[in-house]
Amino acid sequence: MSDRPETKQKKTKPPAPSQRYIPIQLLGINDLHGQLNVTRKVNGKPVGRADYLAAYLKQRAAENKNTLLVQAGDMVGASPPVSALLQDEPTIEFLNRMGFDIGTVGNHEFDEGVNELLRLIHGGTHPKTGNFAGSKFPWVVANVINKETGKTILPPYQVMKVNGMPIGFIGVVTTETPTIVVPSGVAGLQFTDEVEAINKNVAELKKQGVKAIVVLAHNPGTSGPNGENPTGQLVDIANRVDDEVDVIFGGHNHAYMNATIDNKLIVQAYSYGTAFSDVDIEIDPKTKDIVTKRAEIVTTFQEGIDPDPEIKQMIEGYESKIEPIVNRVVGSTTEPLTAKQNENGESVLGDFIADAQKQALGTQMAFMNPGGIRADFDSGDITWGEVYTVQPFNNDMVKMEMTGQQIRNLLNQQWTDSKMTMLQISGLTYTWDSAKPVGQRVGSIKHADGTELDPNASYTVAANVFLSGGGDGFTEFTRATNKEIGPVDLDVLVNYIQAQPKPFTYNIQNRIQKVK
Repeated sequence: MSDRPETKQKKTKPPAPSQRYIPIQLLGINDLHGQLNVTRKVNGKPVGRADYLAAYLKQRAAENKNTLLVQAGDMVGASPPVSALLQDEPTIEFLNRMGFDIGTVGNHEFDEGVNELLRLIHGGTHPKTGNFAGSKFPWVVANVINKETGKTILPPYQVMKVNGMPIGFIGVVTTETPTIVVPSGVAGLQFTDEVEAINKNVAELKKQGVKAIVVLAHNPGTSGPNGENPTGQLVDIANRVDDEVDVIFGGHNHAYMNATIDNKLIVQAYSYGTAFSDVDIEIDPKTKDIVTKRAEIVTTFQEGIDPDPEIKQMIEGYESKIEPIVNRVVGSTTEPLTAKQNENGESVLGDFIADAQKQALGTQMAFMNPGGIRADFDSGDITWGEVYTVQPFNNDMVKMEMTGQQIRNLLNQQWTDSKMTMLQISGLTYTWDSAKPVGQRVGSIKHADGTELDPNASYTVAANVFLSGGGDGFTEFTRATNKEIGPVDLDVLVNYIQAQPKPFTYNIQNRIQKVK
């Protein structure tokens, strides 16, 4: 459950549009991750699910006939079984049924490679699901280049006409994508600077006389509820792009943003369908430029609105297809196992997953990336579907050898000047000191039995294929030797849960200690 500032859920009516200007409404979502049937809690109240999101979007669209629906990436990937077991086709069908007008790609759209991404967009056949018609709306991305052809993998921009007024939509995705997706997912692709790609295409649009320009950017940013303290890549992008850009829809870090930077309105609406961005613009029909813009981020509380019946029926149809698989009980726990980290950077679920991987691969240690833990386990029965939702990537495990010094270097890579990414660990304990410089924060490293790690000795280590390839900036893994592919991470976790007592109790292991 998360807390959010309580913002007014109903728009204060925009000023009555003057006869001179054309009012247009842009409704945007980001980072849906196929969460069609997942309810979350915000401020203690249920939010989300695609049928409730649909009801909100239809309600808002009815307020203005000049409405476009847009998405800013990560619609698919890291999805729950209702979407993932069917190759995320149900999520594309949801977007189609809702009448989305345009979208871009996020890093997760590349999880299964560019060919599968293009199949979801253009249609095609998959061995698991058969033929699929594809997406009914255009997708744009200006900064992903096919190295062989030198061309963008999708059109860089699209001009949409609303009430006769042309609006240019340019798409970009974070250039960090190759470091956060398995190498096979981005093979043959080049990710170029977002700002350069945007400005190049703004120039093209200007030549065509298009002055109303919106960017769909799968890039992170955040702000306070009233636009204060804006931070993140979106701020840098807004400051550096051509002033003809009016609105930027962001994504990637699952946060709130509603701020104006350099006269550009930037929005991001959390994630998982728990909110959407409602942007009102007015265009001067004489100049064809945007003259006013304002936004509201709306949380999709389930209370007080009926779920959309068409989307509800669609979800139920897909749930019945996968029901026998996902409802199989694999274990039960007396206490919740959550991915939320304590002040040391450790979580109980992270410890548990690392233990499972260490045991399955028969190694001395295991390391798990926190971004690969996508949900929590509640107390009570644990189903196969819940395990899938926690570990949806189907990453192969890798057994390898690293020296004690390499393990120290690896742990020091958890901190950069801009972020902290705490690996979840098994088979070792260590201390760290935030007062020390980046690269030197790790203190003593010990085996589980309390003996010090020898920097010159070689140790067996388990990690998933994403980390093994240097993902999340953990390049030290690429120096490991004697790599062997093991079982899939999902199977490892399912088997480990099945081997526990029913019910089992598991507490945080206190392997990571921050020096006070």
